[in-house]
Amino acid sequence: MRDLPFSQAAENNKKPILDILREALSECNSVLEVGSGTGQHAVWFAGHLPHLSWQPSEQQQNLQELNLRLSAEAPVNVRAALALDVADATWPVGKTDAVFAANCVHIMSWSHVKKMFAGLSDILNKGGLLILYGPYKYNGNFTSDSNARFEQWLQGRDINSGIRDFEKVDALANEIGLTLQKDHQMPANNQCLIWKKTNE
Repeated sequence: MRDLPFSQAAENNKKPILDILREALSECNSVLEVGSGTGQHAVWFAGHLPHLSWQPSEQQQNLQELNLRLSAEAPVNVRAALALDVADATWPVGKTDAVFAANCVHIMSWSHVKKMFAGLSDILNKGGLLILYGPYKYNGNFTSDSNARFEQWLQGRDINSGIRDFEKVDALANEIGLTLQKDHQMPANNQCLIWKKTNE
């Protein structure tokens, strides 16, 4: 059997994130995960949150890798993975109670981050949650020296990527009717940010 795709970062952060999701998603029925990557999060979170219908997604070119793990390990409440490009005007998914993305915002270009917010505004139910995990800057400042080095590495491979300013991301959320509920400080100089949709 072919080795399953694996991310050490996903392995390291899945337990701390699950602690947040247990409470945040307790009253939700459905979740869209943007950028499911290796599938480790989808399998882990869905397995521990059986009340949820978990919808993984990835860019078309990455679906094969994702499906290797889902085929081998996904519990029954994980739906078939969708091909999703956040830049598309229409997303191939219906309304959902929550959208979750880990370590995506700093990988995307800023223009794709803006398009992601435009897309999720159409699919989040009223009262729905957006949950983003990853590193952020605050007032233009890194939260650690290691995050500053990480941004140098990111931009060395793609100049359009980079650790985003929390204030700018929060402004995008506000534009589509999302209000910040929680900003959890997480291990390894990351944050888990939770917004709630307060308009129709």
